Order: sequence, then structure tokens, then C-alpha cells
Amino acid sequence: MASEIRDPGLWESGARKIEWVRRNCPLLRMTGEEFEKDQPFKGKKVTLSVHLEAKTALLCLTLARGGAEMHVTGSNPLSTQDDVAAALVHEGLDVHAWYGSTPEEYSSHIRNVLKPGPNIIIDDGGDLVNMIHNEMQDLIPGVIGGCEETTTGIIRLEAMNRAGALKFPMVRVNNADCKHFFDNRYGTGQSVWDGINRTTNLIVAGKIVVVAGYGWCGKGTAMRAKGLGARVIVTEIDPVKAIEAVMDGFDVMPMNEAAKVGDFFVTVTGCDNVIDTDDFEVMKDGAIMCNAGHFDSEVNMKGLRALAVETAEMRKNIMGYKLPTGQWVYVIAEGRLVNLAAGDGHPAEIMDMSFAIQALSARYLVEHGSELTEKLIDVPREVDRKVAEMELKFLGKEIDVLTPEQEKYLNSYDL
Repeated sequence: MASEIRDPGLWESGARKIEWVRRNCPLLRMTGEEFEKDQPFKGKKVTLSVHLEAKTALLCLTLARGGAEMHVTGSNPLSTQDDVAAALVHEGLDVHAWYGSTPEEYSSHIRNVLKPGPNIIIDDGGDLVNMIHNEMQDLIPGVIGGCEETTTGIIRLEAMNRAGALKFPMVRVNNADCKHFFDNRYGTGQSVWDGINRTTNLIVAGKIVVVAGYGWCGKGTAMRAKGLGARVIVTEIDPVKAIEAVMDGFDVMPMNEAAKVGDFFVTVTGCDNVIDTDDFEVMKDGAIMCNAGHFDSEVNMKGLRALAVETAEMRKNIMGYKLPTGQWVYVIAEGRLVNLAAGDGHPAEIMDMSFAIQALSARYLVEHGSELTEKLIDVPREVDRKVAEMELKFLGKEIDVLTPEQEKYLNSYDL
């Protein structure tokens, strides 16, 4: 099946983006050299659905260097960069994705990259796994296993596993220390505010920022907002995380109270209707909302559109909604992932670690998939540690090593 992309002629622009990323992703460079030598994916088909921008493209090319036959699509209709997609096609990869796809086109792209029959799945949000289980079950016997990038995707996988519906092993990449400690916290924190700032052209200092959710992504978002000079309010459903937010120096209150005072709102929960119609109604004039969770359901866009008496595009990627009470509220990127739909995603060095975890986890599945008895597994500790050691090396840092006496001390109960 021929690739489906917006414009093959854009490839040179995409290639430049990929080359910039390559220069700043030493772990993927090293992994690619290892793969090229060992050919762990020779004869294997890898189907990938991840936000299709330059860093993802480098992951695809790294897997291809290891012999993989790559079938690639995006994981969000507004995060695909058409020039990057064109660059991958120019490199000989099968790509089905374009920016601004309709729901029908998006589903078609997912379906088309699955049709060749994947051996390894690399997913971001669970759309590949969901479709192959619900619509294309005849392909399941050929799947060795897969990797899931996000918290949201893992939530879906855990629900499937509890129901006994998950038919092949999936690695919870998001649970790796080298993923959530750095990608979710520092990557999300920086890229969310990059997307907000470049889209709004407004100052953050002195504003009130409401962060919904205080997981690792929420922590990073709140930390960076504080660094930009904002007063930060956190909304949570978990009492432990709420206490943590308080002790980190942030205020905590229910969303309906925070809605009355916030200037910027960022949802980072993985749930739906986190900001709902009763919240819109009490917002002050000029409040700006965006989402940093995987799906576009955290801000109740359907409810907001129904409530609004007037709409207008205020700036590129910012839609305004006039409420019956007279105030205007604004939403960035239609409530989709603000750091990708209104930016370039996480910094290259951060994704270098996450995608090295992805690549090495995929190799682990090829080499050990037949031995696995559980359907949901964590990233092997040796993979996590290998990535950390490579990163330290490239940072030019060294750490201490236990002496034999210290190891004996730590492993003894007779002290």
C-alpha cells in the first residue's frame, strides 16, 4: 500500500528537522549504531503510532537501521508535521498521516499501518492496540508484543488486562524511571509553556495558573509556571498528591473554585470533563484553557461550544467563546495536546532518553517475547539502567561505585 501523506515535496524541510534532532540525541545515535550492527528487527514489521514530528522520525529511522520494516502514523490529528512525514517517505518508510486529519481519516491511517500485520507495536495512547483488538483480531497471532508510551495508554491497557482482553504482552514504557522522571516532568513542563507562550504571546509572570492533576506531568507544568513567575493553584482528586502540592508551595482547591480566579488553565489528568460547563460559567473574562493530557476530552469542548453564544478565532490556534454571562474564554489548539498541537513537543534531549527506552524495549520483546507469561510488563531494570548510564556518560558525569565491603554490608542482616 502506498504511503498517504500531504505533500511528498516537503521532505527537505523535514530532513533538516530530523538532522537537528539527530545532532542532539546521542543515545539514539548510539542505539542506531548498535542496531545496525546486530540487526535485531531483521524480517520484523514494526507498526508505530506516536506524535509524528522530528524526534519520532529519528526513532523510526533508528528501528529501521536495525532491520525493521516500518509502518508509521501519528497519534494525534494536530501533532503530525507534514514535512517530517514526507522526509520519512523519502527515506523509504511507509507513512500514513497528515496534519489536521478528520476523525475518519485518522482512523483510516491507523487501520492502514496495521494492515501489513505487525510483529511489534509502538503505541502512544493505545489507538493501535484498541483497533487491532476490536477490528483486526486476525492480526493478533502475528504480534510478539508492544510498547506503550503514555500514562493514558497504560490506563487503557490496565483496564483491558483486568478484563482479560489483552492478547499480547505490552511494555509500560511510561513507568520506566528514565521516562516518567524526566520526560513527564521536565519535558512536559518545558514544552507546555513553550506551546502556550508562542501561541498567546502573553506574559505568565503575575498571572494565576491552574494546573489540573499533580502526577509527574502536572508537577513539571506547575514547577515551570512557578519559574515563570506565576502563582500556581493545583486541583486534584488524590489526597496524597494534593498534600504534596501544598508542601511544594502551591495552593490546592476544587476546580470550580479555581475556575473563578485562574488566568491560565492546563489540564494534565488523563480523565474527561476536568473543566466542565459549570466551571466555564464562573471564569473571568479572558481566561485561557489548554490541555496537556493525551486526549482532547479534558476540557469539555462539546459543552463549551453548546454554551457559547458567539465564537471567533482570536489568533492562530486560539478560539474564543463568548458565554451567556458576557465574558470571553479562550481555548488553545482545540483542547488537544498543547505542547504538540501548538508547539514542537518535548526537547530533543528529553525524548532521546524516552525513545532509547522505546527502542531497547522493542528489542527486548523480539528477543524475549516468547518467554513472557504476563500481558503487562515493566521496562526491564537493565534497560532502564543502561539508558541512565549512557545519559550520564554523554553528560560527562561520573558516580560512585560500591566497594565489595559495602555490597556485603547492604546485603547483610547481621550488622
